[in-house]
Amino acid sequence: MTVTASASEARPPVQRWLVVWALALAAVLVTFLLQDSVPWAVNYPAGAIIPVADWVGAVMVWIKSNLSWLTRSITAVLGVPLDFALNLLAKNFRIGHRAEAFTLPRLSWVGVCAVAFLAGHAVGGRKLSLLVGGCFLYIALFGQWTSAMLTLALISIAVPFCIVTGLFAGIWAWRKPWAERLIVSPALDLMQTIPTFAYLIPMLLLFGNSPVSAMIATAIFATPPMVRATMLGLSRVPLEIGEFSDMAGCTARQKLWRVLLPSARPALMVGVNQVIMLALNMVIIASMIGAGGLGYDVLLALRALKVGEAMEAGLAIVALAIALDRLSQAIAHKQAKGNVHRDREAGFWRRYPNVTLAIAILAATTLLGLFVPAFATVPKAITFTTAPLWKVAVNWVTVNFFDLIEAFRVALILNVLNPLRAFCEGFPWLGAVFLLGLAGYQLSGLRLALLVAVLTAFCAITGLWEKTMATVYLCGISAFIACLIGIPIGLMAARSDRFEKIVTPIIDTLQVLPSFCFIIPVVMLFRVGDVTAMIATIAFAVVPAIRYTNHGIRQVPPALIEAAKVSGCTPRQTFFRVQLPLALPEIMLGVNQTILMALAMVIICAMVGTRDLGQEVFIALSKADPGRGIVAGLAIAFIGIVADRLFSAWTAKARARLG
Repeated sequence: MTVTASASEARPPVQRWLVVWALALAAVLVTFLLQDSVPWAVNYPAGAIIPVADWVGAVMVWIKSNLSWLTRSITAVLGVPLDFALNLLAKNFRIGHRAEAFTLPRLSWVGVCAVAFLAGHAVGGRKLSLLVGGCFLYIALFGQWTSAMLTLALISIAVPFCIVTGLFAGIWAWRKPWAERLIVSPALDLMQTIPTFAYLIPMLLLFGNSPVSAMIATAIFATPPMVRATMLGLSRVPLEIGEFSDMAGCTARQKLWRVLLPSARPALMVGVNQVIMLALNMVIIASMIGAGGLGYDVLLALRALKVGEAMEAGLAIVALAIALDRLSQAIAHKQAKGNVHRDREAGFWRRYPNVTLAIAILAATTLLGLFVPAFATVPKAITFTTAPLWKVAVNWVTVNFFDLIEAFRVALILNVLNPLRAFCEGFPWLGAVFLLGLAGYQLSGLRLALLVAVLTAFCAITGLWEKTMATVYLCGISAFIACLIGIPIGLMAARSDRFEKIVTPIIDTLQVLPSFCFIIPVVMLFRVGDVTAMIATIAFAVVPAIRYTNHGIRQVPPALIEAAKVSGCTPRQTFFRVQLPLALPEIMLGVNQTILMALAMVIICAMVGTRDLGQEVFIALSKADPGRGIVAGLAIAFIGIVADRLFSAWTAKARARLG
């Protein structure tokens, strides 16, 4: 505390920062104008590029050559439960040799739908039962059952793996602050900011093109929320509970597993919910390396520009996501109310009647499937498709509004996107390092300044500066427009309960939609290019701006609002002078999350013609070049980390100023 205080006193006061920034911007401008004299300060010298990609590629080749026995062993071990889940839900069990093979059927679709209704009713009542069961029935009736069960099988193995791994990592980080600070937090930052496509390259190289590779990539992407939720939940357990367990004579292990973890269960269930959502969001990307399922259907339809088929497969993922999301939330809510007392002397079916009934239903319907084909597979006679309707709708819009759409696209490119792109790509790399370092020093001191400067310089010294700035330009304008749209909507939702009830289902749907689903209709209307990427990114990234703004306004203490009213403030004065300033830190957290989501989406938009770091990752994936892909992924991650650290420091400073 003393060091922090003395450091803050040594830095220039707030009123002098305007002069400092004016001089800094003037220095950067002079550097740009004199680029003929100091070209190395504007464009990083090609001769000074550090071949980090070659080094990383050599390391990966060495690992593949010398540790292939380990990767094959991991593939074999993880393949056992994964194959079982795939056979149980999507395929059939084949027992014996080919000539005398005996086939056991997969679980009946009728039984799975019935169990979905039962599970919803058990944890949330009639409404949840209809919602969850309806989602599974929707998947069956739209002819997506087999693909959906392939996806569910992958999720059913990946999610428990993520939960167990995240739980133990979170416990270790909570018990060892040095490990949390030096190992766990940096690892989580990289796992959450490196683009998902960058995961695929080493997975493909080490584990081959298989569902196991897809499962490992999904686990890497989906584990961090469980780690963070475990650390947060354990840190928020009241000290009195831990002291009471010590007084009761509990050992350290008993205290952890029988007292602390049960007390942190609500936070842990939030982590479980987020793991499920992230795993489902990864299934399309993982389909590139052998995952199959709904993600593969979306990918094939996208490649063929079949908007109807792509939307149907994407909506099936949404239905699966909604069902699992609502179920996990209901379980968390039910467990937060307290444990249900069960008589341990009673039989299993009395202690767990719903589980017993579910097993009986699955067994009975699956056996019926041996004799009644309609129970084994969804009859084509009862399935239907809306793919032609989607195609007709897009064609109608294209034909009737082509001139308007084209005029908007061209005007946006010529007047906004191209000038902004030219400005970003021409910005001196040394000036960007200096200005971002100065911002870090102003917000949090020398440590943050050095971190930001080093991460920014990495993008230049690896020869990726131009593509980095192309990524920054598209991410920046998309996040800016998303905030311009999302923050006002969040403010209106915070001031009107009726408007909030309208907005909440919309943003819930946007949150569970796979990222590829945002690209499908936009690319059909605006073709490939930066405009398509920008619109899709705005739609994907607008949700945090709305949520955090609404939450921040509603979390202002009622006592302060009452005090403002007593002081004679009008409703407008109360809103702008009390609620909005106090909610500003929460709103800025939403802006931070919007930037990170925009960055994640911009990388995916490289599939529709953008020329940035995402393109580097795709090229590396197509050429199986791990060094190139990992370095480009690290550059993307460092953009996200820089934005996250600067906004977090700003938010912390604002919170301290507001008390």
